[in-house]
Amino acid sequence: MEEIAFTMKLKPGVAAEYQRRHTEIWPELTAALQQAGIRDYSIYLDAASGVLFAVQKRTEDHTTAELPSTEIMKRWWAYMADLMDTNPDHSPVVQPLQRVFHMD
Repeated sequence: MEEIAFTMKLKPGVAAEYQRRHTEIWPELTAALQQAGIRDYSIYLDAASGVLFAVQKRTEDHTTAELPSTEIMKRWWAYMADLMDTNPDHSPVVQPLQRVFHMD
């Protein structure tokens, strides 16, 4: 299993709405993420800064690079764009993180 981590950024004052939308995540989006090989996905919030810290565990044969071209992903990004810093295609601005320590 591969693990990656990255950050995203919320706009001010939208943390509760961001959490509400994820509590009600669309089943078809969850299915697409799982089908792409994501087996574990957590997002944490630093409330003081609005920075989201995300961790995904993915299968070795994952197809996550194909997710941005799917209609469900495009719809989700458009749905979330009013809450986050985004790129012109509504995808969240993501900053990949480098692992510097791990302990099992």
